[in-house]
Amino acid sequence: MKVNISESIKNWRQENNVTQKEFALRLGVTAQTISKWEREECYPDITMLPSIAEVLNCTVNDFFDE
Repeated sequence: MKVNISESIKNWRQENNVTQKEFALRLGVTAQTISKWEREECYPDITMLPSIAEVLNCTVNDFFDE
């Protein structure tokens, strides 16, 4: 199983037409944090995955490639 959180977050965010700023506001983080996630400079805390999935209208499992 391969994890590609960064690419998944970016793809799901763009599919939902949500800006990094809007996404950040909904999660209570900064737009810079979202940018860092998407560029693989850092990763979201694992406890945030359910909230991220909810905002992006997907499931946590969608972040994992089989």
